[in-house]
Amino acid sequence: MNEHRGHAVGYWKANLQLLLTLLLVWFAVSFGAGILFVDFLNQFSFFGFKLGFWFAQQGAIYTFVVLIFVYVYKMNALDKRFGVDED
Repeated sequence: MNEHRGHAVGYWKANLQLLLTLLLVWFAVSFGAGILFVDFLNQFSFFGFKLGFWFAQQGAIYTFVVLIFVYVYKMNALDKRFGVDED
């Protein structure tokens, strides 16, 4: 029973670490690139738009969608590593 508990604690620790990492990326892109560093990024152009504006309007959305796929991929690998996958 104690071994199972340690296994579950390790699984949730890895799960939370992944979640916090992805949330940090989400924060950096949405708040950092879209608000804090917008003036610096606006020096550069991307598809004819200022880069800071593009991140605030489009880039953050694309990043969020990519983060969803990264989360699914990483969680499937984590589930297999801990033997709790659906297969």
